[in-house]
Amino acid sequence: MNETSVQYDVSSGGPPAIVMVIYLAIVLLMIVSMWKVFTKAGQPGWACIVPIYNIIVMLQIAGKPLWWIILFFIPIANIIIPIMVNIAIAEKFGKGAGFGIGLTFLGFIFFPILAFSDAQYSG
Repeated sequence: MNETSVQYDVSSGGPPAIVMVIYLAIVLLMIVSMWKVFTKAGQPGWACIVPIYNIIVMLQIAGKPLWWIILFFIPIANIIIPIMVNIAIAEKFGKGAGFGIGLTFLGFIFFPILAFSDAQYSG
């Protein structure tokens, strides 16, 4: 019997071009969305692309103490703290806890909604 299958050339060592294009589009969407959320909250937009500093700014937006940055580096706590921070961010923008959960687990959908909606920051 002769089986037919769809294959792509893996000799190049990388994923197919369409996968890379989709990945880069999502990354760009997240950067633009977080930049907009940061500026809505009165923070510098460029802070969203600086590692560690973006967590500090998110803590400020959420109204959480700065020492919480340490909790992001502790196992188990680093699973719960981002959820709590995103819920606080959602509440600062007039959204509910469900929206905060969405920010955590489906950020590529919920951050653009937060960024480009008429939600106002009430920090």
